Amino acid sequence: MDAAEPGNFGEHFMLDGYGGDPARLGDAALIRATLLELCARIGMHELAPPLIVSAPDNRLKDPGGWSAALLIAESHITVHTFPKRRFLTSDVYSCKNGMDLPAIETVLSERFALQEVETHFLTRGLRYPAWNLV
Repeated sequence: MDAAEPGNFGEHFMLDGYGGDPARLGDAALIRATLLELCARIGMHELAPPLIVSAPDNRLKDPGGWSAALLIAESHITVHTFPKRRFLTSDVYSCKNGMDLPAIETVLSERFALQEVETHFLTRGLRYPAWNLV
């Protein structure tokens, strides 16, 4: 790749999990521990302790749960849980390419006893100048 050729800035992995254990999805300590475990497992570096907040029922499709975020040097990891729906949604976004996607899926599936997952993967910043990638 020469300096004028665009590269990519990073990767964004999204996971939606279904049929999870409501008790685990409602466990703030488990959510916090999972964020930290994911960070370590995929070789990222936390910038601050995880932020985890109770998200109340919005009287629409969201019956409440937890929203959690971990800022990492490489970008962020988020988890949003909906215990009453047995549902979890998560994003791992990183400027570091080559994320271990199976590890992320395994950690989330095991920690929250997910019965089914769907995943999406995007390469981000496709026109990021190559000379910035060295």
